[in-house]
Amino acid sequence: MNAHEKDIRRLRPGETLEDTASTGVSLHCHTLHSRELLDFVPYYAERIPVVRYLWSRSMDRRLKKNGRMPDFKNGYWEPPLTADIVFRSEADSLSRLGLRSIVSITDHDSISAGLELQRDRPAGEAPVSMEWTVPFGHAFFHIGVHNLPSDSARLIAEDLMAYTNAAGEPDDRWLGGLLAMLDSIEGVLVVLNHPMWDIEMIGQELHERSLAEFLETHRRWIHAIEVNGFRSNAENEEAVALALELGLPIVSGGDRHCCQPNTMINLTNAATFDEFVHEIRRERRSQIAVLPEYDVPLPSRQLASMRQILGSFPEFANGRAEWPGRVYLDAGDGLGPVTLAEQWGGRTPLWTYPAIWVIGLLAHWTMRPVISALIGDVDIGRNETAPAVGLSPMASPVPTRSLETGSV
Repeated sequence: MNAHEKDIRRLRPGETLEDTASTGVSLHCHTLHSRELLDFVPYYAERIPVVRYLWSRSMDRRLKKNGRMPDFKNGYWEPPLTADIVFRSEADSLSRLGLRSIVSITDHDSISAGLELQRDRPAGEAPVSMEWTVPFGHAFFHIGVHNLPSDSARLIAEDLMAYTNAAGEPDDRWLGGLLAMLDSIEGVLVVLNHPMWDIEMIGQELHERSLAEFLETHRRWIHAIEVNGFRSNAENEEAVALALELGLPIVSGGDRHCCQPNTMINLTNAATFDEFVHEIRRERRSQIAVLPEYDVPLPSRQLASMRQILGSFPEFANGRAEWPGRVYLDAGDGLGPVTLAEQWGGRTPLWTYPAIWVIGLLAHWTMRPVISALIGDVDIGRNETAPAVGLSPMASPVPTRSLETGSV
């Protein structure tokens, strides 16, 4: 039996967990404080029917008019939801499972969400956390840094971001010092997020070679490997195998960016996040619950998330109600990235409406069998064939051990 098989429990529709654990821990969520990369946009747009045609025409016109393509590498987009909305959404999802909630929001390179939440909530229920972008050689990795001390979180985050934003080649000794510092703080949890994902788009071989080099040097500072709710079964199986090889526990990471709650959570009887961290770091004990929503093919869930991200939120102010007010591109005028709403003068190009309609159509639940047959359960922007169904902890519901009784 796979050594981590007992650590992953697949839930069936309607199943609850109040007899298994007292608390659900939702790790890895994003709010409007995240600045998300845009460099993937051309890659994905060219792989969606109809959108590909509309996108190509628009980019051709842009090239003829401006003499250059948009600079997606220096642009970014912001998820629409506030920290409070995301926290309450996750808490409601956990409550429906019969669990009290701990929610660790990890915006990209920002601790603002956790600081906001702690104005009204205990630190043990809403830790200050972030998803730290870590340049390393030709690659970069995303590290979940959970539960920074509230009184020093800003200073620590500034130190981490100084490394991320430093010019020139990444300094490995500097990185090692920062990771050692995080490890020295007893309540902090350091998680290597979606380790097998070539998020840099440098090629899977180079990504995995960089990952091996990173772990050879810094593995001792990593506390857990993430199994990610927005990555495929096959990729998560590779992450589980990596954790086994390294002798590290696995933890969940939902990686939500919009309206749908995380599809993976951790189960615990801990009353606070500090106690949960002790279970992972010292006892190396972790129990993951995979919700039925994860069984929806990944491309369908990606399309649904895209449609939500491109949706309208009339309750939001400050120009953020519509998606062009949440997407930033550098127009090359010396002003740096500004919103598309500003660049377009408030007039959204007509071609975007049918493109978004097509994304919504493909995201509809009735299209899931078609999407599954055409693409399988792989990232919509990848060219891999669908992975074969295997008898692994990520592949199908299996009997697992209860946290309390240890019985099957």
